[in-house]
Amino acid sequence: MKPAPIKETVAFEDFEKLDIRAGTISAVEEVAASNKLMKLTVDFGDHTRSILAGIKQERANPKEIEGKQALFVVNLAERKMAGEVSQGMLFDIGYADGLTPCLLVPELPMPDGARAG
Repeated sequence: MKPAPIKETVAFEDFEKLDIRAGTISAVEEVAASNKLMKLTVDFGDHTRSILAGIKQERANPKEIEGKQALFVVNLAERKMAGEVSQGMLFDIGYADGLTPCLLVPELPMPDGARAG
């Protein structure tokens, strides 16, 4: 793989606006109206969220990530897709470079809701 060029520089203050948290994926469900999206139910300790992720075609078995902890952006504006509402974004690595994606996960188990940064 040849690494992609680095994107435009952003100010640290812009990066600080992102709220990135650890969460445990408690359920992975099909989104019937989509060929790409799966609906993740994610536990953030004090609440759960529905987060849509385009992993349906990326993985042989998208349900394999149930029970796994990963990192999520939780302060994106809600977005309606394929008749469902997404309340955040899953972080994974690889898809944009044509690789089999993998989740961004904490090195050690962390309390759900723990913040990155």
